[in-house]
Amino acid sequence: MKYLLKFLTVFLSVGMFVTSCSDDDDFNGGTPLGDYENGILVSGEGSLLSGSVAFVSVDLTTVETDIYAAVNGEDLGNYLQSIGFEGNKAYIVVDNTNTITVVNRYTFEKIATITSGLSMPRHIDFEDGKGYVSNWGDPFDPTDDFVAVINLSTNTVETTISVGNGPEQVLEENGKVYVSHKGAYSMNNIISVIDIATHDVSSIEVADNPDEMFINDAGQLVVLSEGASLYDDDWNYIGSTPGAITKINTTTNTVISSISLEGTYVGLMAYEDGKLYYINNNAVYVMNDSATSLPTTPIITLSAGYAYGLSVDDNRLFVCDASFTGLSTLYVYSLATNSEIATFEVGQGASKVYFN
Repeated sequence: MKYLLKFLTVFLSVGMFVTSCSDDDDFNGGTPLGDYENGILVSGEGSLLSGSVAFVSVDLTTVETDIYAAVNGEDLGNYLQSIGFEGNKAYIVVDNTNTITVVNRYTFEKIATITSGLSMPRHIDFEDGKGYVSNWGDPFDPTDDFVAVINLSTNTVETTISVGNGPEQVLEENGKVYVSHKGAYSMNNIISVIDIATHDVSSIEVADNPDEMFINDAGQLVVLSEGASLYDDDWNYIGSTPGAITKINTTTNTVISSISLEGTYVGLMAYEDGKLYYINNNAVYVMNDSATSLPTTPIITLSAGYAYGLSVDDNRLFVCDASFTGLSTLYVYSLATNSEIATFEVGQGASKVYFN
């Protein structure tokens, strides 16, 4: 019955969401690929509970809070850092167990588990049959960090590439793998650039603690640096260094421009159709690609108690309000009206939203 209802929902919605469907190859000759296609996936890190993946239907009518456990009868473990998609597979990265669980992205049935050659894995991206995974190693040791190269045919780590302290996000573009370095339990201020053909590593200096990255419509790498927290000898917080939103030329790997975030904390960023969205002081701001300064007026004031994840798709904005003692809340806003249109209970420590 659930399968039939999902088919009817997708069929009725296909006219409205035809672009999304065609982009993800959601239909195979008109046959649904699984219960969890053409929807929204929300990863939760877990804490007291296991990490989890929630599913919200694209029409915002149904939610399941832990689809991996429901399908496979087992937990993913703490702490679920990220999910990467390649073809019809999803790669679920869990750092506390040094594990990547491979599932069918549409049915969520487990295919394989990668457990060797990883050490506090964080994020993954893909190119030419390989997965590139950032690893902290010992987060207190700045010398043992690396990117693992996974052979996707065998689901094994075939080599590792040493990089600087605290590698975080991973993004492949034009034969290069870009790695932001948030600094693990310390700080850093570089983007590593790995040449896929040679595995040579160079670096680009940005503001302190770079994290989120995307390629904008102009083909530039956009990097959000949060800035680094500063403490005195007794570990009392005394301030922070300024963050920045930095644009990088991916041909020359040089900085084009940088907008300082001094006095403005920005830890979440999303991008769609030439517009960058970020959260500051529990409000959402938007700026165009051509902007040279920060906007002064927010478009949305959030209801979230702890905004921990931000994403944008199909003129809707998604915010994870994380709880680490119970279930989190996913808020959905219309960017046509800048108003809240739905809320859902999702997994503990909800941090990222993906579109399936």
